[in-house]
Amino acid sequence: MPRRTATMLASTLMLIALLCAGVLIPVPYAEMSPGPTVNTLGDHDGEPVLQISGRRTYATSGHLNMTTVRVTSADYRMNLVEAVYGWLAHDTKVVPHDTLYPDGKTEEQSTQENAEEFSQSQESAKVAALKELKVPVTSWVIVSTVVKGSPAEGRLHAGDVIKAVDGTAVKQPGDVAKLVTVHKPGEKVVFTIVPAKEQAAAEKAHKTATTTQDVAVTTAASDDSGRKRAIVGISAGTDHTFPFTVDIKLADVGGPSAGLMFALGIYDKLTPGSLTGGRFVAGTGTIDDDGKVGPIGGIELKTVGARSQGAQYFLTPAENCAAAAKDTPSGLRLVKVHTIDDALAALKDIRGGDTAGLPACEK
Repeated sequence: MPRRTATMLASTLMLIALLCAGVLIPVPYAEMSPGPTVNTLGDHDGEPVLQISGRRTYATSGHLNMTTVRVTSADYRMNLVEAVYGWLAHDTKVVPHDTLYPDGKTEEQSTQENAEEFSQSQESAKVAALKELKVPVTSWVIVSTVVKGSPAEGRLHAGDVIKAVDGTAVKQPGDVAKLVTVHKPGEKVVFTIVPAKEQAAAEKAHKTATTTQDVAVTTAASDDSGRKRAIVGISAGTDHTFPFTVDIKLADVGGPSAGLMFALGIYDKLTPGSLTGGRFVAGTGTIDDDGKVGPIGGIELKTVGARSQGAQYFLTPAENCAAAAKDTPSGLRLVKVHTIDDALAALKDIRGGDTAGLPACEK
């Protein structure tokens, strides 16, 4: 066989072998890509995203779209060819697998955590919107989760209202840990609670639950960086009672990043006129009960998804601005926001056509 032909054949076989290896060998990476966007003012799967009853609502127009990121599943293993293609592609992002699923977390565990964050973001969105409208909202501290095998298991339950710890009234979730850690491991701490079932029954009857009971829990030790402290194995959170019903109907979405857009959608439906003036506005950002907007992940992918659906403006958490501004899709204007007040002020300018002074994101 001529030397030139043999060299070409060897090179071809080598290339084929490399391609086969690239396809067959898994790499420890996962892929993120733009997910669907949903208009919080519109319908999804045949029903309104925001359903409000017991309070007058108003017609809306335009778009206030929440944005999402699609990720590969926990058990999916990319091959080298897919990883390289993802690195080169404009509208995808390849990240270490552990970034999305740390410490061997299963997809079910990740989905559950995202669902819990999504539920909490809905509650905070309702509170932030109603506070902005000066509508009173009643709040209280609850047992958010109980760790399996902890001292609190079987003694306290998710949804129990925590009125006091050792006779000291609890006003914020952080108060609970402070009062528990006053104790030494092995000592008893007394929780004054309204059981979750009684609280739920009272809410259904639009009454205030008054029956309380004391529950004693023996603390255990938690070793944090060599420092032992007393714990009971619960996390505390906040629950609310609203003077009317606000339901958010959106399945197969997780995480806290839609909070800002939900809050704006609720505000729009409860006020005359249109926040957007008919414009297509998208955005993202967590929101707390006081209306502060927080950063999220995958901002570059969310802007791509928003623009592909026709968005003209994108409400961007201030802490995500630099990353978003590095590669802004053509035709999309980034608007920096720190709070729901910033977002409402920006929307006022957008619907009025006075956009020259909109706060911009800079690299």
